[in-house]
Amino acid sequence: MSTIISVEQVSKSFLIRHEGREKYTALRDVISNGVKQLFHPGKNRPSAGSTEEFWALKDISFQVKEGERIGIIGRNGAGKSTMLKILSRITEPTAGRIQIKGRVASLLEVGTGFHPELSGRENIFLNGAILGMSRQEIRSKFDEIVAFAEVEKFLDTPVKRYSSGMYVRLAFAVAAHLEPEILVVDEVLAVGDAQFQKKCLGKMEDVSKNQGRTVLFVSHNMGVVAQLCQKAVVLQKGQLDFIGDTTTAIDHYLDQQQRQISYEATVLDKDFLVLSAEAVDEQGYACNSYLISSPVILQVRIRKNIQNPHVRFSCTIQGRNGDYLSTFIEEMGTYFGEETGEHIFRIQFPERLLAPNHYSFRFALFVGNGKILDLIEMVCPITIVDEGSDMALFEGSHYGYFIPRQTIQCIS
Repeated sequence: MSTIISVEQVSKSFLIRHEGREKYTALRDVISNGVKQLFHPGKNRPSAGSTEEFWALKDISFQVKEGERIGIIGRNGAGKSTMLKILSRITEPTAGRIQIKGRVASLLEVGTGFHPELSGRENIFLNGAILGMSRQEIRSKFDEIVAFAEVEKFLDTPVKRYSSGMYVRLAFAVAAHLEPEILVVDEVLAVGDAQFQKKCLGKMEDVSKNQGRTVLFVSHNMGVVAQLCQKAVVLQKGQLDFIGDTTTAIDHYLDQQQRQISYEATVLDKDFLVLSAEAVDEQGYACNSYLISSPVILQVRIRKNIQNPHVRFSCTIQGRNGDYLSTFIEEMGTYFGEETGEHIFRIQFPERLLAPNHYSFRFALFVGNGKILDLIEMVCPITIVDEGSDMALFEGSHYGYFIPRQTIQCIS
C-alpha cells in the first residue's frame, strides 16, 4: 500500500491571552472606577492582559497507508483535534510539513461545513461542490445520503432549525458518501443515538475495508477504537507518545491514564467548564485505589463565566475501555443561580456499589437543547480492590461492574 498521508515534524502553537482580574467586573464597579479616575488619574487601572505561547503539538511525525483505519487517542488537551484540523487544512502548522494525496472529508464538529441558512438539500450539493464533485456525481449519491441520514421529512428545512442529532446524521452521511479518499472523524459521533453510532461505525468499516479509503478517527471510547481501527496514535501533551497496533496502543494509553490521578483544564475561555477533577479519600487526599468497603469520592471544580442558570452537569462512570456504565444529571442553576464564579462539588458513590475493577469518569456540561459546553472523558482513573469477599475467589476474571443489592429467598 502506498503512503497517503505523511506528517513530518509538525508543530502548532497558539497565543493564549490571560485577561486581568477585572474581566468579569460588574457594571457598578466599572462606573465606580471611572469616577475614581477623574480624581486620581493613574490609580485603579485594570492590569493589562498578558499572552503566553502554548504548543498544542510538538514535533509529530507518522505516516498513514492507503486504506488504513487509524485511531488517534489521548487525554483532553493532548492535541488530537488540532492534529485533525491541520490534516483537514482548516489550520496551518506552525512548523513541519504534511503531504496528503486525495480528497479529505472532515466531520470535526456538529454541522462542519454547513451553511445554517441553507436547507439540508442545498447543503448536500454545497458540500459535494467543496469536495470537487460534479452535480451529476452528487445526484447519483443523493438518495443514498438522504436514506442514511433519515432526514427526508426535513430535507427542505434550513439546517439552523435541525437538532444536534439531525445535524450529525446529515453531516456524517454527506462526508461518508461523497467518495473522499480520506475520511476524518472527531468525537462528534457521540452526539448521535446508539443506533446511529453503530450505523456510522459500520459505514466507516465499509468505506475502509470494501472501498479502500482511509479513515482517521478520534474517540475516547476505547472499545469503539479497538473495533474500528487497525493502528492507533497516542498523543500526550502535544507529543507523539506511541504508535502501533490498536490493542498495544490502547493498553499503553490506559496504563498512562492510571498514573494521572487528577485532571486540570488547559483551555479556560469556555462559558462553562470543568476546571479540575480528582478522586479523593474520606479525608480529602488524592486517591486512585479504593477498598470495596469504602465509598468512592470525586471532587469537581466548575467555573461559570456567563450568566446562564439553565446548564446541566452529568457524571458518567466508565469502564476500562471507556464504555459508559451509568450516568446521573444535575441542574447547575440550583448552585450558581445568575452569578458567575467557581464552586467545588463533592460526588460520593456508596461502598459496595462498584465491583472490583478499573474505572474512570466522564464529565459534561450542557444546555437543554443538547449543546455541549464542556466535555472530558476517561479522567480520575480508579481501581476497586476486593478485600476478601466471596468474589475474591475469582480475582482476575471479569464478573461485572456493579454489585446488585437484592435479597434471595427460598420460597418452596
